[in-house]
Amino acid sequence: MKFSVFQLSRQGGRATNEDRMGYAYTRDACLFVLADGMGGHPQGEVAAQIAIQTAAVKFQNEARPMLPDVGAFLTSVVMVAHEQILRYAAARGMADAPRTTLAVAVVQDGQVRWVHCGDSRVYLVRNSKLLARTRDHSYRELRDAMGTADAVNRNVLFTCLGSPARPMYDVSNAMTLDSGDRVMLCSDGLWDALDDKAIVRVLSHQRVSQAVPTLVDMALRKAGGNSDNVTAVAMQWETPGIPDATEGEAVDTGIDDTFASTIQTDEFETGDNFLDEEAIERSIAEINETIRRTAARKAQG
Repeated sequence: MKFSVFQLSRQGGRATNEDRMGYAYTRDACLFVLADGMGGHPQGEVAAQIAIQTAAVKFQNEARPMLPDVGAFLTSVVMVAHEQILRYAAARGMADAPRTTLAVAVVQDGQVRWVHCGDSRVYLVRNSKLLARTRDHSYRELRDAMGTADAVNRNVLFTCLGSPARPMYDVSNAMTLDSGDRVMLCSDGLWDALDDKAIVRVLSHQRVSQAVPTLVDMALRKAGGNSDNVTAVAMQWETPGIPDATEGEAVDTGIDDTFASTIQTDEFETGDNFLDEEAIERSIAEINETIRRTAARKAQG
């Protein structure tokens, strides 16, 4: 498989950045994941980190090098992540568990499928058109779908991971990717500031290494001092001219024993070290360096 990928998270006007994102891949499968810890509940960053770690651990264990059932994997990620968050809260005697949204996309056999819970979105863009995007599990999206004019708060979700109720989620059908297609996962800090037309326009006319920073900066500027945290990870499928792509952006997974990930996968029960921001950044940097060296060896060979 050949694709380009870029990820970025920027803190807005919030006290902390509770967004988490990352990606992983084997020779024959790719995983992209994003979670947005929810304010109004304790330790949203914990819930988000547990969610993306759950996805990464399950992917590493099950993609050998392909996932046997992508739909079952996506469903399982949501439910296992939810259970892990509840376990974390119960072990610490927390009256209110941490909560998070979750969006997960898998590319395999030239097709993409995704699952989402909450209002972190997945976009699929082709030939300057929005081919598909997730529908938020929010009362505003529900109101719009029903065509009513009732006033609702955009931020109020009717499902998430970590709540007492079993989470609701949607799993997409498989969609075959064409060369140049873009898939982006983003938090509400991005899409709430920018409409779909602006997002599609930027994604369509820039490489993902340029489009993601452009969209993040646009969202932060438009929202101003009240901006939410803004996070996105985007992939461009079978990029034309990929050998000339920006270093660290292009990925060719054609190695038998390939596995790489930008998601730290410490065990949840071993303590809170996995939440340390510096440790997360070091882990991502080390993995990216390994990816770069692997690509360099292939180019020389």
